[in-house]
Amino acid sequence: MAFYREHVLPCLINLAMSNRRLLEYRRRIVSQAGGRVLEIGIGSGLNLPLYGREAKVYGIDPSPGLLRRAGRQRPTAAALVEASAEIIPFDDAAFDTVVTTWTLCTIPQVDVALREMRRVLRRDGRLLFVEHGLAPDRAVERWQHRLTPCWKCIGGGCHLNRKIDDLISAAGFDLERLETGYLRHRTPFTYMYEGSARPARAR
Repeated sequence: MAFYREHVLPCLINLAMSNRRLLEYRRRIVSQAGGRVLEIGIGSGLNLPLYGREAKVYGIDPSPGLLRRAGRQRPTAAALVEASAEIIPFDDAAFDTVVTTWTLCTIPQVDVALREMRRVLRRDGRLLFVEHGLAPDRAVERWQHRLTPCWKCIGGGCHLNRKIDDLISAAGFDLERLETGYLRHRTPFTYMYEGSARPARAR
């Protein structure tokens, strides 16, 4: 199992996330990032070539194998750190932007991780995200619930049935933009959530 997790899984994740159909999502999200940027679950660094010169990028990921791949991206001036999103190793209000692309599905304690993202964001900062998750169609939703226990073992902890907008709101963010829909075909793997959120003001 350790061999699969450390050597096989990083290759499979890099291959799956290199899908050309995901590139336009990446471009839209990353083009909005500016200032000091923290990318959560930077993986093999597929977003790195898309950042503008004005962005100072930091990336965290728990996988040494994926971080080695990210370090080979060109150009890369990102500071890469092996770390979990549940314990982000940066100070409060350290970043202008936090970016997640197909990451929230895999984090075991996603509620804790989202609160950590809010902690490291400035009060006027933004969370930019594109994720897959729970579909509104009953038939698809049923399959997402059925497949998730097995898919987590194969896909590095990936959950198919997380309702991303509700998770973000519950962690203390105000959604400012949200677009949802299927990537292409209506399957348990392809319902997308894309948007941005800001730390909620105290009420």
